[in-house]
Amino acid sequence: MDNEPVYMSKNGRIKLEKELKKLKYEERPKLVAEIKRTMELGDLSENAEYHAAKEAQTHLERKIVELQDKLSRVQTVDAEDIPTDKVYLFANVLVKDLDRGEEIKYSIVPPDESDIDNDIISVKSPIGAGLLGKAAGETAEIQVPAGLLRYKILKITRD
Repeated sequence: MDNEPVYMSKNGRIKLEKELKKLKYEERPKLVAEIKRTMELGDLSENAEYHAAKEAQTHLERKIVELQDKLSRVQTVDAEDIPTDKVYLFANVLVKDLDRGEEIKYSIVPPDESDIDNDIISVKSPIGAGLLGKAAGETAEIQVPAGLLRYKILKITRD
């Protein structure tokens, strides 16, 4: 297991806690019932349903342990504590694409909270990492799979 702290917003932590609760108190009992049902089908050595349910149980238990470990390392970050002089985790960044002329607003979040369809990007993504540490007025050149992006940072805010 990892000992690195996991930085999250309060909402991110709540989302993880809800996911863990669902796995432990909804999914686990369903799997236990499924295993019991398949055991009653007869010879376990040739019971594909039983083996599939046991494999699903192993996967579920692994996921529960991973979530418990992650939650034990969560450090909740309050956006109010984040300075706006540079791009940091939980910053909202208004950039201008210097090649296309359009303005884009990104929110920089931990990997578990990203939602690329809504321009909520991971701090570990190419764009998030490329903007990190830059100040308003600076230009970031970011290599992405589609090519080189050139963004001028117009404004940095927080929620």
